[in-house]
Order: sequence, then C-alpha cells, then structure tokens
Amino acid sequence: MTGRDPHESGRTASPLELFFDLVFVVAVSFSSVQLHHMEADGHLGAGVLGYLMVFFAVWWSWMNFTWFATSFDTDDVPYRLLTFVQMAGVLVVASGAADAMEHHDFTVITLGYVIMRLAMVTQWLRVAVTTPRFRVTALRYAGGILVVQIAWVIRLLLPEAIGFIGFFVLVAAEIAIPVWAESHTSTPRNPHHITERYGLFTLILLGESILASANAVVEALDLGEAVPELLTISASGLVIAAGMWWIYFSREHHHHITTVRSSLVYGYSHYFIFAAAGAFSAGIEVIIDISTHHADTAPLTAGATLTVPVAIFILGIWALTIRRTLAPAGNVGVLVAVVLILAATFLPGVWVVIATAAGTVIAVVASRRPVSELS
Repeated sequence: MTGRDPHESGRTASPLELFFDLVFVVAVSFSSVQLHHMEADGHLGAGVLGYLMVFFAVWWSWMNFTWFATSFDTDDVPYRLLTFVQMAGVLVVASGAADAMEHHDFTVITLGYVIMRLAMVTQWLRVAVTTPRFRVTALRYAGGILVVQIAWVIRLLLPEAIGFIGFFVLVAAEIAIPVWAESHTSTPRNPHHITERYGLFTLILLGESILASANAVVEALDLGEAVPELLTISASGLVIAAGMWWIYFSREHHHHITTVRSSLVYGYSHYFIFAAAGAFSAGIEVIIDISTHHADTAPLTAGATLTVPVAIFILGIWALTIRRTLAPAGNVGVLVAVVLILAATFLPGVWVVIATAAGTVIAVVASRRPVSELS
C-alpha cells in the first residue's frame, strides 16, 4: 500500500466504492425516516438533535473510507474484505438509528460504528507495515482511532447526562485525528476523485428527496383526498431537489483539494451540507402528513422542517464553492433567495413548498456563472 498517484489521470469511483455507497443509502434512509416520524409527532428538537448525532456516525465513516480509498485503494483481497466489514458495520448503525434517536440508546449504533472504525485501523496498520514514508502518519491514524473507539465503548457505561457530553467530546477527538496525523506527512489525495465521490454521495441524499416527492403522488392516488395539494407538493419537491442539484454541481470542486487545510475545510463542511440534504426529504414527508392531517406538529414547525434544511444546503454550497466566483449582485441574489426560503416557513399549507421551490429557482438563477467566466 504505497499510495496512489494523486495526479492519476482519469481516476473515477471504483465498482467497490459504488457498492460501498449502497449501504449508506440504507443508513441515510433509516435516519431520515426516523427524523420524519419524530418531526410529524411534534418532537422537533429531540428529532433534529438525534438525527445530527446519528448522521455523524454515518457521515464520518463514509468520509474516512473515501479519503483512505483515494490514497491507498489497492483493490486486493484484504482491502475488499475489510471494506465488506465496514459495510456490515454501516448496516448495524442503520438498524440502531431508531433506538438512538427516539430512546437515546446508542448501544447498537456504537457497536456498528466501532466495527467500521476497527476495520479502518487494520487498513492503516497495513499502510504502516508496507510503506515507510507514511508509517508515522498511518500509526497516528491507527492509534488515534483505536483509543477513541475504546472511549466510545466506555461512554456507554456512563450516566446519561455525562454520556451526552461525552458524545461531543469524542466527536471532537475523532475530528482531530486527521489533523494530527496529516501534520506529520500528508497522504496523497486525488482532487478529481474526491470531489466525484462527494458528488455521488450528494446524489444519494437527493435521491431520498425524490423518493419523498414520489410518495406524495402515491398518497394522492391511494387516499383520493387532497389530491391537488399532494400533486403540488410532489412537483414542488422535484423542483427543489433539481435546484439543489443544479447549485451543487454548478462549479467544479476539485480546486478546493490542494493543501491539507483546504482539504479538511472541504471535507468537514460537507457534514452540514449532507445532513441538510438528508433532512430535506424528511421535511417533504412532514408537509405531506400535514396536508393529509396525519401529523401532530404545528404548521409553523412543519414548514421549518422543509425550509431550514434547504436554506442550510444552499448557504453551505454558496459559501464553499460559489461565493468567490460571483459578482456582488449574484451573491446578493443568492442571499435574498435564502431569506425568501426561510420566510416561506410562515406560509400556510402547501404554499410553504411552492415558495421554497420559487426561492430555490431564484438561487439557481443568481448562482449562474458570470459572463466573463464563461467566455
């Protein structure tokens, strides 16, 4: 495992990486569905907090595998088998999402998470054994991950209040490991490959929202009630998803992967972008429930479940990839669109979805490339 060429031409996602992503479809779906149920039942605060905690396990495991693969994907038998172990861990995490979010029981999620991370420890030890150049970096990764996994298990034995605080302490420790490890010798990374992988995960998350929009049509046909409203939600949801896709892919991302610092900023900031995209699908489902009178939450709260994730997604992409490429008028246009989306929270019924779709379209128009950049 000597390290892939960071300038390798034509590097794309491998079939194994695409297969690996499939299990994250399950994990994202389980967490989004549980978020939808809790939001619809009026438990917005607990649902959002639980979702963000569970989503960290999903996102962090995916990101660590992705960055390791761009550097050391040998595609040999041990590498494939260890990847399958990580996939099994993801499925365990997915199965524990409901208990963690609703009952604050992170036992199953911790088990799945530790399985994934210990497989990654083994991969880093392989690097340490076979590649002297990256030995110290690999041992830092392996040692840091191992110590934190022991701490995750110990956390399960703590009283609930202390364990809750401990969760965020350990999140900070996990995030600090790459910063510490890469400070010795930076591992090779392929910018085009990394950004393609992030784009593919974005498509997975937006696919969940497409499914939510399709559910609106199914509801309309099965129930035979509120048909115009549900069809409008479906159409508006598709417009929002298409707009989010358009904005995300409106710029090339690979130039953000240059130094260790810029790579970490790019990778870490996607937590908010990805989490918002996953929560968007839950928001669509909540609006459907409100329209069919199957939700116990207030209309204002229901609106926020849709508008806030969309606004965060657009703001995140704007700040990360678009802001510096736009003229002042374009930046103002994007920010005005975000304000309009957030203001839609206060609109009644189906109008919140229509207004959010309109705001997303405005953001798309405002984020177009300047004429000088196209010439």
